Amino acid sequence: MTVTLEDIRDAAARLAGVAHRTPVVRSRTLDDLVGAEVLIKCENLQRIGAFKFRGAYNAVSRLAPEQLAKGVAAYSSGNHAQAVALAARELGSSAVILVPEDTPKSKVDATRGYGAEIVTYDRYTGDRVAIGQALAAERGLALIPPYEHPHVIAGQGTAALELLEEAGTLDTLVVPVGGGGLIAGSSTAAKALQPGIRVVGVEPAAGDDTKRSLAAGERVAIPVPRTIADGQAAEIPGELTFSINRHLVDEIALVSDDAIREAMRFLFERLKLVAEPSGATGIAALIGGQVTAPGRVGVIISGGNVSPERFAELIDGQ
Repeated sequence: MTVTLEDIRDAAARLAGVAHRTPVVRSRTLDDLVGAEVLIKCENLQRIGAFKFRGAYNAVSRLAPEQLAKGVAAYSSGNHAQAVALAARELGSSAVILVPEDTPKSKVDATRGYGAEIVTYDRYTGDRVAIGQALAAERGLALIPPYEHPHVIAGQGTAALELLEEAGTLDTLVVPVGGGGLIAGSSTAAKALQPGIRVVGVEPAAGDDTKRSLAAGERVAIPVPRTIADGQAAEIPGELTFSINRHLVDEIALVSDDAIREAMRFLFERLKLVAEPSGATGIAALIGGQVTAPGRVGVIISGGNVSPERFAELIDGQ
């Protein structure tokens, strides 16, 4: 399986009028700090507060009516959970979502609010893929994974497609990396439209599975990362996402939790944007110099789902 620019354009047509076409914003202060013209794609302002709605809706909307009547299932650390729950509701279906026991309460509450049933597991001892597959098989549900699916990847790639349509020619595209779906879709769109563009992924330093995998030329597993960027706490890249990213992603940068906090604070103070830790990693890499990118740089803020209490704790450095 692979994903093409045509798949992403098809997803964009399917999402038209359903997903938000999120704004692209600028900050002169950020430009001066980075030494480049930085264009920020605000997926923190997407429905459910993250880019995940794009992929979830694209995948769920393609199911047969009889499967929609039975329902869908997903496993997620939070944002994909909300995305699948909302997509199912929008399409007249139902959702059962498997989430880690330590998922932020705000994300669990939001997922329930979209009408989903919640099932929990221990992320440090349980295999979410195996548990999710068993749950879906037992109940006759269609399993919608968070990134390991061509329709999910194509939907997620529409974020970069929109950014490039609005921004025009970019020298570099900076994208947060968890399981690799967003950057797989984004790099597919970017390299097809602008073959000379440089695509850089950003991971938390404690969760460098994609960086290690690209260096090794094969998927490398790491212990479950312990990082404030819970949306990027992946143990190993997906097979499909890695098969795309190994050919299209130019490099991976790493950022510390402290750098992520600083980026969250900068976005709030200077641009009045709320980003969750995972959403701020691209900005963190630019501000900290882990990504040096002269010229015109596009960066995706992937999400903004963080409770007021947690946000205050993080930007205070706790």
